Amino acid sequence: MSDSPLILQVQGLSKNFGGVKAIDNVDLDIRQGEIVALIGPNGAGKTTFFNCLTGIYSPTSGEIDLSDPRTGKTTRVNGKKPNKITEIGMARTFQNIRLFPTMSVLENVMIGRHCRTKAFIFGAIFRNAATRREEAAIIECSYDILKQVGLHKQVNEQARNLSYGAQRRLEIARALATEPFLLLLDEPAAGMNPKETEELVALIRLICSEGHSILLIEHDMKLVMTLSDRIFVMDYGKKIAQGTPEEVRANPAVIKAYLGEDVDA
Repeated sequence: MSDSPLILQVQGLSKNFGGVKAIDNVDLDIRQGEIVALIGPNGAGKTTFFNCLTGIYSPTSGEIDLSDPRTGKTTRVNGKKPNKITEIGMARTFQNIRLFPTMSVLENVMIGRHCRTKAFIFGAIFRNAATRREEAAIIECSYDILKQVGLHKQVNEQARNLSYGAQRRLEIARALATEPFLLLLDEPAAGMNPKETEELVALIRLICSEGHSILLIEHDMKLVMTLSDRIFVMDYGKKIAQGTPEEVRANPAVIKAYLGEDVDA
């Protein structure tokens, strides 16, 4: 994995809210094919970090470079809008599920294809042949993604009628519909029961095996230690550790951050 190309390189990232440093000079990198976890106690700055990566917040300082392994092109995404960052190839899910509850399962995934479509107002109004072909391709692609996440039998169900775990998988499906090479998952196992968590682990491994890289925030340490190739640890906005699951598990600074006490090295 260390020979794989870098697809995300974050250097010196900081984000201030007034006099509060929510993120303080954080470095992080991800290579093609990796599953990387970002962990830390509540309030450590993890979701703020995600929001800076995906354009919801503009960093106060630092650099964020995305390198598309499909084209070799590197883009600095600082200050770009979320939709532009999605077009480059980084998609995310949210800690709080953000589906369209009264739309069907299929329609929710089709919305994710919007950044890859070419038919605009003219095509939507006049429904020319090119627009109809593109719409058919969107439906086919969306259905294939739903098969991948195990929701193809519920294509016409309203999203609000799905179980909690299925709604989580639907949100991942919608993110996959944007054709990302890097997928950011913000607490994907939150609220799941053990069976749903087991299914999620299998799904994340499948997604990674098909060429995607994963960065996830997660509080389920069993899931993190099982899935991750590498782990970055934050506390009070700073990166305090990084390494393999075994290295992080034994790191005194990590133990102190979670347990609030010093541990002999």
